[in-house]
Amino acid sequence: MNSFLRVLGACLLLGSIVGPASADQERPLVVGSKNFTEGYLLAEVMTQVLEDAGFEVRRQVGFGGTLIAFEAIVNAEIDVYPEYTGTLSEVILAGKSAGELSELNQALAAHQVEALAPLGFNNTYAVVTRRTTAHGLELNSISDLREHTALKLAFSHEFLNRQDGWPALAKQYGLTGKVIGIEHGLAYQALAEETIDVTDAYSTDGELERYDLRVLGDDQNFFPQYLAVPLVRTSLPQGAKDALGRLAGRLDDETMRRLNAQVVVENRSFADVAAQFLQSSGLTEAQGTNAGATTLLASIAANTLTHLKLTAIALLLACATGIPAAVAVYRSSGLSSAILYLSGLLQTIPSIALLALMIPLLGVGQLPAVVALFLYSLLPIVRNTITALRTIDPLYKKVAVAMGLTRREQLRHVLFPLSLPHVLAGIKTAAVISIGTATLAAFIGAGGLGEPIVTGLALNNTGLILQGAIPAAILAILTELSFEFLERKLIPAHMMKSAH
Repeated sequence: MNSFLRVLGACLLLGSIVGPASADQERPLVVGSKNFTEGYLLAEVMTQVLEDAGFEVRRQVGFGGTLIAFEAIVNAEIDVYPEYTGTLSEVILAGKSAGELSELNQALAAHQVEALAPLGFNNTYAVVTRRTTAHGLELNSISDLREHTALKLAFSHEFLNRQDGWPALAKQYGLTGKVIGIEHGLAYQALAEETIDVTDAYSTDGELERYDLRVLGDDQNFFPQYLAVPLVRTSLPQGAKDALGRLAGRLDDETMRRLNAQVVVENRSFADVAAQFLQSSGLTEAQGTNAGATTLLASIAANTLTHLKLTAIALLLACATGIPAAVAVYRSSGLSSAILYLSGLLQTIPSIALLALMIPLLGVGQLPAVVALFLYSLLPIVRNTITALRTIDPLYKKVAVAMGLTRREQLRHVLFPLSLPHVLAGIKTAAVISIGTATLAAFIGAGGLGEPIVTGLALNNTGLILQGAIPAAILAILTELSFEFLERKLIPAHMMKSAH
């Protein structure tokens, strides 16, 4: 256990290497976003406005939900991200504040954040269905759903758990239909394929036009206003606040819907759409439309290197902790069982849940991702090492004792070499698990190959998803081949046969 705690301490020290910079250090302004189309687009608009004002800016976009993004700004991991007054009131402040900006900021002051002037549009939640379904069943409002309980309802995971989401909506409207959760970016395709019939949407989504969807009227006025605002840290330089303030009132509902459609329907980049809007509105000087853009190969290379860094650090820490811990306890049935139980317990926690649990302790970014991957890597390494040491043929142990070897010498010259095939197999398993699990780290802003996957899910863009999925699969295959090569070099052929 002491060894385990020492490694966690080492992970914390790695914050200076893999984590974001401290709020007190000189660093670029960091712009974040949640993982849906409009969030990415507004983050890019804010980034380009800040860059035009002379600030150095870093993008850290695609956080997996409101609470993760808010935790990031509270912990000074990011400096600004686009948010909505209704979300601040109902989700962040749990209904303790009205949507008025002055009242919101009074309540947010305790978190050292503030909402700047609204951008000009109200992106309220909406309940939508296919236009053909609406015509066929005469669905005009949310109340009409009460008469059609056979419809397949699927709402985004966040909407299912929000104060202003499904539970309260169902109660107010008296809806009793069965509901399932779905990733927001996949819901539109599911509607088009008639896999589901009803889902939640944002009123300015470009997908409403792309998929010809019908917004059901909120005839009981359930949803509050969701005015888009730049949410910033109160410590943000005044010049940056003034630059973002130039966006106030410049985006109405129709404009925002059109910009979103340019991304999802016309397949234009966020940087291109943002640059064109800002230049045509006179908010930035014309500098071309490639702001923030990178080549495909450069993007894949950068994401792959980040992915490798996350998994390599986690795997090395797991080996440095797991193998010595297994060696220390394998002779004791009770201690080894306890270590295996603890490691196995960590494996039962869903990956995204473990990442979320890290946020209050370590914030967002690469440090919590490394710690989570380290914890996931422990079980196969510890289990294989303990099992290998405990199942060595007793005859070899007797021979080692008869040779007069000390316990340390027995372990070094006899027991551990005999265990090596199984130990390497455990490390290989941990490496492959880490490569796959690391794709989820993008939800907490850690980057890596999960970043294009998360963005692709938000845009329903198969090409982007493959930009992350294919390199991740190749990494897993190369890892398998590398360990096979290592095994052939380090382990005699007759031991390899007995190991398999």
